[in-house]
Amino acid sequence: MSDPASEPWTHEWATLDSVVLHYVEAGDPDDPLVVLLHGFPEFWYAWRNQIDSLAAAGFHVVAPDLRGYNRSEKPSGIGSYRLDRLVNDVVELVDHFEAERANIVGHDWGGVIAWAFGHRRPDRLDRLVVLNAPHPEALERELRSPAQLARSWYALFFQLPRVPEAILERTDGWLGALLRTDPANPAAFDESDIERYEHAIARPGALRAAIDYYRAFGRSQLRRWFGLAESNGRHPTIEAETLVIWGEQDSALGTELLDGLDRWVPDVRIERLPEASHWVQNDAPERVTGLLGEFLR
Repeated sequence: MSDPASEPWTHEWATLDSVVLHYVEAGDPDDPLVVLLHGFPEFWYAWRNQIDSLAAAGFHVVAPDLRGYNRSEKPSGIGSYRLDRLVNDVVELVDHFEAERANIVGHDWGGVIAWAFGHRRPDRLDRLVVLNAPHPEALERELRSPAQLARSWYALFFQLPRVPEAILERTDGWLGALLRTDPANPAAFDESDIERYEHAIARPGALRAAIDYYRAFGRSQLRRWFGLAESNGRHPTIEAETLVIWGEQDSALGTELLDGLDRWVPDVRIERLPEASHWVQNDAPERVTGLLGEFLR
């Protein structure tokens, strides 16, 4: 595994109100801000193929480790990973760079946060990009389908207390096996990449925090379904220009989740990549990087 000191990226920490986030930074701080949000079970390195190209295209690029992941702080308690707190982390990160607005790009869980950012803080959003992460209204609709419910088995499993961590911690190489077999492109992750991913998730508290994202989301959904939530769960329309990039070979998320997306996001462009899986920016790095540069320009 390479030494961060030998990398071309700048590693920094942002002390926010409730958490300290580690992030990687590239580009001119005076350029438009682009925040890259990773998914499960990843970290900032998920964007290694996009950071430099976006910086060269004239953007100030920031790729944080989300709270709980890798080198960022790992607050205890499931409530620390509620969606409102995750969105607030991004707002405070934008504040940290003294930017009025930002382009938000998210994959997987980072995409869930990106959707929520668009709903809750449109005043801080320039353009929105989501990669293989479902809009919440589409997800609720499709979870009524046995096919999508079966694909989401792992999210249900993660609701169990302590058991998922115990099993995964005792299963040597589970993450490496996933990264070697699930992507559509066999070259998506090399052995050095896999070593870095395994090292990041093995940091004390990281696996528990990553699974607590699912637990917090599950609890919020149950509260809404049983009428205990403060709102009825409907989401305001996202008016920002939005790009959705979707690897169609996603084993966990069906393409049906894209149906009717313009009902909730009128100014949406959908790019389907039939050759890519859930790990879309790694399966098709040049294609994804090109789409990002074109859309954000």
